[in-house]
Amino acid sequence: MKKTGYSKDLKSKVALAAIKAQKTVPEIASEFGVHVSQVNKWKKQLLDASPDIFGDKSAKALKGIDAERDRLYQQIGKLQVEVDWLKKKTGHLG
Repeated sequence: MKKTGYSKDLKSKVALAAIKAQKTVPEIASEFGVHVSQVNKWKKQLLDASPDIFGDKSAKALKGIDAERDRLYQQIGKLQVEVDWLKKKTGHLG
């Protein structure tokens, strides 16, 4: 059985038509030439993803940057302690 690849434009048109509910799902499926279950699947995907579309991606990016910065500062601190210990052990106080 051949798997049909649908464009994202078609998927969004079908999902929006299903959300509008101006036609029945079988009518939408017939109009766009897809299976009824596919219409329902794309509608669900669109509804599930819609909160993320309006979400604040920059806040997520900043959170990741802050976590990375904190990790790096912790590593720098650890390395500085090791350097100080090595200087003390070898007699190089600087």
